[in-house]
Amino acid sequence: MIGLGAAGACIGIGIMCASFLEGAARQPEMIPALQGKVFLLLGLIDASFIIGVGLAMMFAFANPLLSVVAK
Repeated sequence: MIGLGAAGACIGIGIMCASFLEGAARQPEMIPALQGKVFLLLGLIDASFIIGVGLAMMFAFANPLLSVVAK
């Protein structure tokens, strides 16, 4: 689960940054407006991946359902 989330985040960031570079090459005057949006989306994509890692770790090490199985 963690590996698939990491792969998806990396692929998404790669596609988004490639599109940013293409847009910046076509219209250099739009770089400041595009750059702010790219950094915002980078943070959101990374945050969603980190939340997924946190949930996976919670279920792996602090599983609340373990007490039901152990009985």
